[in-house]
Amino acid sequence: MNGRVAVVTGGGRGIGRAIALRFAAEGADVVISSRTQDDLDAVAAQGEGRIHPVVADALDPDGARLPVREAVDRHGHVDVLVNNVGGYQRTFEETLTLNLLSAWWTTEEALPHMRRHGWGRIINIGSGASRRASASPGYTAAKHGLVGLTRQLAVDTGTQGITVNCLCPGWTNTSLLDWDRVAATKGVTTEEARGAAEADSAQRRILEPEELTGLAVLLASEGGAGITGQVLAVDGGYKL
Repeated sequence: MNGRVAVVTGGGRGIGRAIALRFAAEGADVVISSRTQDDLDAVAAQGEGRIHPVVADALDPDGARLPVREAVDRHGHVDVLVNNVGGYQRTFEETLTLNLLSAWWTTEEALPHMRRHGWGRIINIGSGASRRASASPGYTAAKHGLVGLTRQLAVDTGTQGITVNCLCPGWTNTSLLDWDRVAATKGVTTEEARGAAEADSAQRRILEPEELTGLAVLLASEGGAGITGQVLAVDGGYKL
């Protein structure tokens, strides 16, 4: 990824953090965004000078577009966009905005630059809830929506040197995975909740964020040129 410029939203923790650090290690200059300055600074400190943090609120259209604008201002272009920001919010509408609308706003900002250079990689971070009913209505609707957005954008940009794919984790060890909350929702103990989650996958385990980065690099690279419109999972064999 030498010479490439990447934007990773929600890059302060978890999967976004792992992808940003891997991209930087592969030679890319990376702009990461989050609402929390301390988290961003901690990631940037590990990025060997290749990671630039931007505080931005993805629930706001201008905030969602800000990291792309920052990448273009600093480097003149943007090659790779990872729409990673997501999670649960208080209402259906806010959950839909954070997980789906924000991805569109950020993508809409990046696409003209990718089209101008005739090269681009968009990676939407989905979920097990992108392919089955396994979460709240708002979260499942948003993550299903990311699949539709991925496929339509792949068609729309297929002849322009741009690929668009959806990378779906399963149970992954991030700060968003609150076992006490999961247990309370299911009416079981924390240990039982974790055991049930492990049993959901063929490998009977919870993955680490770093395990998603290999596929993310492939999708972001020259070698991934023929992969577009796909929904790809790194989930240990989730609910096969």
